[in-house]
Amino acid sequence: MRNRNNPDSGTIKESRFPPSLFAIFLSTLLLMTGIHTGLIVLVNRMEWNVFIQTIVPIAYWGMVAVVLTLFTRREIRAVYEEPMHKLAEATSRVANGDFSVYVPTIHTQDKWDYLDVMIMDFNKMVEELGSIETLKTDFVSNVSHEMKTPIAIIKNYAELLEAEHITDEQRKEYAESIEGAAMRLSSLISNILKLNKLENQRITPEAEFYDVSRQLCECILQFEDAWDEKELELDAEIEDAAMIKADESLLELVWNNLLSNAVKFTEPGGTITVKQTSNDGFIKVTVSDTGCGMDHNSIKHIFDKFYQEDTSHSREGNGLGLALVKRVLELSDGDIQVFSEQGKGSTFVVTLPAAGALRTGNGGKS
Repeated sequence: MRNRNNPDSGTIKESRFPPSLFAIFLSTLLLMTGIHTGLIVLVNRMEWNVFIQTIVPIAYWGMVAVVLTLFTRREIRAVYEEPMHKLAEATSRVANGDFSVYVPTIHTQDKWDYLDVMIMDFNKMVEELGSIETLKTDFVSNVSHEMKTPIAIIKNYAELLEAEHITDEQRKEYAESIEGAAMRLSSLISNILKLNKLENQRITPEAEFYDVSRQLCECILQFEDAWDEKELELDAEIEDAAMIKADESLLELVWNNLLSNAVKFTEPGGTITVKQTSNDGFIKVTVSDTGCGMDHNSIKHIFDKFYQEDTSHSREGNGLGLALVKRVLELSDGDIQVFSEQGKGSTFVVTLPAAGALRTGNGGKS
């Protein structure tokens, strides 16, 4: 039997008016015709006058017509009109923003017809719309919250700059704070736009062959000042060359975000390990740190938009980096896994198909 999860698994009744109903109509009309013949014979034998012989068949067929009309009307109302009115009412509620609507099916699942399937599809659609509305509300709330902080910083320090008696050192400090807040706001808006384009596939990955080992080395060098500032130890194990076919600019976002997080969450004097290997047609890149780590709940939500597990570092990011990483890897037929333990650091493992390998579109799993 076909159902909402597997609509092609069986046969769904294609008519709300089964052949048995029309068989009843036919049988009834045939019976009524036979009774009509009997009435004609009866009135002839009883030699009633012409008026009565005329009125009896008319009255008889009038009664038959009324009964059949009422029966047909009842069937149409029960089988078609009432379910459609309920569906129309539910549609109106959804149009007015009520996504808690649920329309029950008319039959049990083993007796579904096309209207039952349509109702279940409607319920699924409403559920998805409700989820989208919730996500949109959360997104607007999160964006507003994230923008509020840097805007408040800019406003406060701008007011301080207007003060008459401030030193050049204070003026420089306030200006640097304003610049930092503006950069954070710019980064937030840029990441929102990138993520929106990626999720709506307005950015089409331009895949080309290139050496990911070279790219990893270049990205690592960009964080050289950050390593030195926090006195971090870098342990890199990267192959001489590893060719992949992907969008180089998009994957640069992946490595930069993973390395940035590793630096951000590793305490001074800690260690960051970057390892890249090739095996069985796949390129594997591992970024590990000895930072604060995450609990099980944080690991479950780490790729959610605006999720920030460690609030002490919340001013250093906007919770969109790993969401971008996840989406880029999905578009690149890649996969990412997280292994972490609180107080012992985190490990991110990225898997990508090597150049020439079969691209399965399921995150590098064949």
